[in-house]
Amino acid sequence: MSEIDWSTAHPIDPDQLPTAVVKYLAAHEARDLDAAMAFYAPDAAVTDEGHTYTGHAAIRGWLGSSGSEYTYTTRLTAAAAVDDGHYDAVHHLEGDFPGGVADLHFRFSLRDDHIDRLVIEP
Repeated sequence: MSEIDWSTAHPIDPDQLPTAVVKYLAAHEARDLDAAMAFYAPDAAVTDEGHTYTGHAAIRGWLGSSGSEYTYTTRLTAAAAVDDGHYDAVHHLEGDFPGGVADLHFRFSLRDDHIDRLVIEP
């Protein structure tokens, strides 16, 4: 898989994010594992906090446990696109996790309307 140059992303209105990204983010926030998993390609990979989870079983395990030890709010604050298959959704989080505030990029690579790769990073 080739590396994406996220510095070439251009701002878009969050309403322009693909339906798969919008619905996935809603399911993720609601902690609806079944709905969230429906948006992943069978061989998808997720990288969060330096760890990569590949395939549905590993991603489901990550989704079920990520952030569950904290209480926080999240708000979509910006969106950008590199091309028709690569989108960045920036979220502002506030809560009782270390530091209390974070802005995270949810960087999506899509294939056939499914998430092929998701990287979450500051």
